[in-house]
Amino acid sequence: MLPSADQQEILRRRTFAIISHPDAGKTTLTEKLLLYGGAIHVAGAVKSNKIRKTATSDWMEIEKQRGISVATSVMGFDYNDYHINILDTPGHQDFAEDTFRTLTAVDSAIVVIDSAKGVETQTRRLMEVCRMRKTPVMVFMNKMDREGKDPFDLMDEVERELQIHVTPLTWANGQGLKFESVFALNNRPSNITGKLAEDLEMVDGVYPEFDKEAYLRGELAPVFFGSAYKTIGVQELLDFFVVNAPSPRPVVAEERTVEPMEDKFTAFCFKIHANMDPNHRSCIAFFKICSGKFLRNTYYYHVRKNQQMRFAAPTCFMAQKKETVDEAFAGDIVGLPDTGNFKIGDTLTSGELLHFKGLPSFSPEMFKYIDNADPMKQKQLEKGINQLMDEGVAQLFVSQLNGRKIIGTVGQLQFEVIQYRLEHEYQAKCRWTPLQMYKACWIESDDAAELDMFKKRKAQYMATDKEGRDVFMADSAYVLSMAQQDYKHITFHFTSEF
Repeated sequence: MLPSADQQEILRRRTFAIISHPDAGKTTLTEKLLLYGGAIHVAGAVKSNKIRKTATSDWMEIEKQRGISVATSVMGFDYNDYHINILDTPGHQDFAEDTFRTLTAVDSAIVVIDSAKGVETQTRRLMEVCRMRKTPVMVFMNKMDREGKDPFDLMDEVERELQIHVTPLTWANGQGLKFESVFALNNRPSNITGKLAEDLEMVDGVYPEFDKEAYLRGELAPVFFGSAYKTIGVQELLDFFVVNAPSPRPVVAEERTVEPMEDKFTAFCFKIHANMDPNHRSCIAFFKICSGKFLRNTYYYHVRKNQQMRFAAPTCFMAQKKETVDEAFAGDIVGLPDTGNFKIGDTLTSGELLHFKGLPSFSPEMFKYIDNADPMKQKQLEKGINQLMDEGVAQLFVSQLNGRKIIGTVGQLQFEVIQYRLEHEYQAKCRWTPLQMYKACWIESDDAAELDMFKKRKAQYMATDKEGRDVFMADSAYVLSMAQQDYKHITFHFTSEF
């Protein structure tokens, strides 16, 4: 086991994601939490970027222009006796895959809900991932300063739609234009009368007391009301969160369960970001430390490559601003400079052969050929495509029929982001040609002869992915269904993890 001083460092870690549907106020809440932690001194307004400072977590140029998050930001700061690591995730559904992978790297989550709109699609999908992983969640009912749904209706909706029990820990004094403040239910004023008194009587009768063990099991969500924009209710959430949210939790690897307090260092890569610093074209691999302590300039074992590596400039983050760290602990997110050594899902250890699973690439739903629009910039385009594809948000395939590059994504916005970033970060221009395609699936078989026959007969539908694996690109549900029926010894995978 680690020395007690190192154990204390791990126990004070709180690593969590903020998740929501777009426009629920997630990035604004992140800003206010950073303000309380003293990590920033002026809050950015996401909506009016042209006038004010841009939100700290939305630092990519395209995010500043659109006022949305399209990449997960990592931010660390100290608050009271705790060290907090926030992962602010993209709300937009086209970037859900980035968010799914981020949820593998956190110990808990805060779900932000717009009180006027209630539970929305993306919130439902992300909550499914939390439920599957038994991730503890807290709920922040945001925008109480606007006219919205009744608080009781909102809590009923959360229970029904997100399939989790709730208990309110703060209550709003008014709503919309009458919204003034929130107060803790266990420390309420004694002189409350009228409608508010009736509401509180109902709360006491309907909802259970907070049960920390049920929360940690992912069965009960404490609910907080407030307005991130007006900074009301945020401190109550933060103060409760640091005391009750879990410190780093055990992580299940293929070989065994890894405990955070173990002596041996283990970590996995859940995200790669190309071009963090456009001046140096540098990629950063984000690693979640699962156990032990990471030290700069120490050799660690890269499991997939079967080689020892050491890192002279590991970093921790305050959005884009990063600083070199000499040490980091279980629960921390550390950024390692990447010159093509890492892939999402890679493991670093003190020497043990370990594999962390649960970071798949999903089958894309939209496909386009990508071509060079500027013959003078072919090298820049190649580099840009390779680095952006390593991020794992979109996928690259090469058609075996004509050798053309195909980009697959889950939504149109990703194509716009890729084009924008190629032009502004790599000075390369691309041209898109739509491709009518139903599904890309990875294929494998124990029957080499059948696999070979399949690849010859379906040559016009075959491609390879970035790793050189065979991919069948069916142009309709019927073609895929017939292929599955006709070739019984071939397995068709709809995620890249198999």
